Amino acid sequence: MTVEREFVPGTVHLVDLEGEAFTGCLFWQPLALQYGKRPVYLISILATAGIMMWAAHTNTNGQWIANKVVQGFVGAPIESLCEVSVTDIYFTHERGQYLALYGLFLAGSNFFAPIIAGFIADGQGWKWVLYWCAIFCVIGFVYLFLFMEETNYARSTITGQESKTASGTQTPVEPVLDAAGSEEKNNLKVAPSPVSTEEETGQMARPTKTYLQKIRLFEPGAFSKPNRLPRMVARPLIFLTFPIIAYSGFCYGSNLVWFNVLNATASLILSGEPYNFAASMVGLSYLSPLIGVFLGAGYTGTFGDWFMVRMARAKGGVMEPEHRLWLFCASVVLIPFGLILWGVGAAQHVHWFGLIVAMCVIAMTNTIGLQISLAYCIDTYRDLAGEATITVILVRNTMSFAIGYGVTPWVTNMGYQNAFITAAFAGLAQVLTFLVFVKWGKQWRRASAERFLKYVREMQDAGLGH
Repeated sequence: MTVEREFVPGTVHLVDLEGEAFTGCLFWQPLALQYGKRPVYLISILATAGIMMWAAHTNTNGQWIANKVVQGFVGAPIESLCEVSVTDIYFTHERGQYLALYGLFLAGSNFFAPIIAGFIADGQGWKWVLYWCAIFCVIGFVYLFLFMEETNYARSTITGQESKTASGTQTPVEPVLDAAGSEEKNNLKVAPSPVSTEEETGQMARPTKTYLQKIRLFEPGAFSKPNRLPRMVARPLIFLTFPIIAYSGFCYGSNLVWFNVLNATASLILSGEPYNFAASMVGLSYLSPLIGVFLGAGYTGTFGDWFMVRMARAKGGVMEPEHRLWLFCASVVLIPFGLILWGVGAAQHVHWFGLIVAMCVIAMTNTIGLQISLAYCIDTYRDLAGEATITVILVRNTMSFAIGYGVTPWVTNMGYQNAFITAAFAGLAQVLTFLVFVKWGKQWRRASAERFLKYVREMQDAGLGH
């Protein structure tokens, strides 16, 4: 007998666990879904290398601004494409670990760069900071060209609606033998044996690709699919009407705001009285947030995936995306603690080690917010992850852009102590919003199911399901 169950986007049953810059994102992400992620990665990293070489030869402020605008545009795939590649490759119960690894390198690079940039500038001159960026990009291009395969795959099933056979969850059960060694046919329950692809679909199995086929720039048929680029550019804006996607962007942006506040005030605080750090020592202080990034990645990655599986088992084998939000409990304590220690500590001239600890804590909460926000969105709308992630990044970048203009007058007018006490309470209020989605998240997912399926089927009809 087949038991029908209600489809709610993002809900995964335990038996299925083994189955399966701003405008720049609006341009590159649809191109990647339409024509392939591999060429977009390669074009982006190679163009970034050229722009870094150009940056070293800029002579005016206008040239520098133009360089940064172009750099942000061609580098936009790093903001939204990597997360989708993770979901292309890894299972749901592995996704937290690999998204955490992505977050580790994304956030960690922001803290590692200041450490080495100062020493490069002192030893070789400031231009070599940019030259080394270009060299690393070229090395990355060669590595990606030789070893990164295309991860786009047009799927005909929708996550959560596929049959057990199609999702690969059929498990053979060993026959039970009696004392004489014969099978007990009475009361014996044997699951159907796995069905091969050819038997299930009536199609021939695809031959294994050669190495040269794996590294070709475009996959066969990439240019024969209907052109849906205008629709894919507009749809991320429509997705703002999905509460969970809008919340994921807000949550990601809110956590990034505190990193931007830290970054904007670190040099002022550490190089001023009474600390008087030299420029190189300010750079070395970023070892602390680098450690925080590792701690945050370990918490949301290895521990987070273990926690999700444990929660699913405790709930009768059903894993809900909202389970991951409970990991924000750590941020409820760490965000106010880190912000108060940093701002009030600086105002009261605490020992410099206290500020270093605060940098570590703030970086850790930034990584936690990054990974959980993206994972919640992707867990919920896996089949629309490519476009939903663009919406998340748009919200995040809008908030990050706004705080960049507001942080200096805010801290100047209020002073470090009052500004960061206010920030601590604002951060606490923001992170506690996860309880709203723990309570009503599934209800909102259920209400969005019809629209979700409509958009997924549109993608599948165009051969763009992923």
